[in-house]
Amino acid sequence: GIEIQWEEHGHLASYPARALRLDCQCAACVEEMTRRPILDPGAIPLDVRAVAIKLVGAYAMHVSWSDGHSSGIYPWERLLAVCPCADCVARRGGD
Repeated sequence: GIEIQWEEHGHLASYPARALRLDCQCAACVEEMTRRPILDPGAIPLDVRAVAIKLVGAYAMHVSWSDGHSSGIYPWERLLAVCPCADCVARRGGD
């Protein structure tokens, strides 16, 4: 997985790698006009992992995945919105 220390929010988040890979919002994974997911979850290996992570300006990170996918970026705002820590999940109503 990938861990992010949200200093401003005072917590550490551990994102499961496969969950992040499935949440990719790039045009190859999500239909651009409707935002409908087009990625087949069955095509993503259970053991997918990040092989490289780079910052994209001050607003996102870019992840290259072990399944060869590398066209998506993960904005910090989106990552915080799907933070899997217990406090954030509770704040969102236990999704």
